[in-house]
Amino acid sequence: MPQLLALMLFLAFAGAAQANPFSREIDPQDIIDRAQATVQNMATHPEYEALKADLRDARGVVIFPRVARGAFLIGGSGGIGVFLAWDDERGDYSPVGFYSLGSVSFGMQFGGDAAEVVMVARTQDAVDSMFGSAIRLGGDASVAAGPVGAGRSATPTADFLSYSRARGAYLGMSLSGSRMSVRDDFNEAYYGESVRPVHIIETRRVDREGTRELRETLAAFRSDAASGSEAPARDQGRDMAPVESIRPDNFEVESF
Repeated sequence: MPQLLALMLFLAFAGAAQANPFSREIDPQDIIDRAQATVQNMATHPEYEALKADLRDARGVVIFPRVARGAFLIGGSGGIGVFLAWDDERGDYSPVGFYSLGSVSFGMQFGGDAAEVVMVARTQDAVDSMFGSAIRLGGDASVAAGPVGAGRSATPTADFLSYSRARGAYLGMSLSGSRMSVRDDFNEAYYGESVRPVHIIETRRVDREGTRELRETLAAFRSDAASGSEAPARDQGRDMAPVESIRPDNFEVESF
């Protein structure tokens, strides 16, 4: 019996290690840079005209540059991404808060092990829901798959609209039932102090130069409707304090 228990524990840890896609140290700035590339590529693709239109009056945007199958638990999925909120008074997007996304159903239509996801927060309730420790999509806030391809057939009423793609396929995917959780470890590593989303998004107690390109890219989609201007060129300046990397053993297994 002890030998059997030891074997079961070994197989469980081996399977978890194999399922964990974070096989190296993760730089929070790398997540932000990949998020910028994700939203830029998706919103400018002809299949995603609806996403581009939704970004013009978004209350906030959630971007997961990589949602991988088996990221948090065997047979499940997950990823690390960022959230930004639009501020009407300031006329710009907030700094980023880091979040994890778990319990995602890929569906047979993807046929792969990873996807990119962009979620548009359409209401203030959606933005406010991001200030808690965790949010259950479809429960705490409504979510619907955004239209892909030939235009919108009806005006959606969900708090969040989600857009996703995998292996170059531009497909709709519902995230209802998924859970987003605040990643305090990433927020602290990136900003150098313990902060909650409200300190980052609402009061802007902290900020980093490395968030500027993503914020300006998103803001450019709002101005495109009126001016037709292109997204800003890449900002090279990052003269703030160095970012602490997140080690793989800092990741905790998510249970849903």
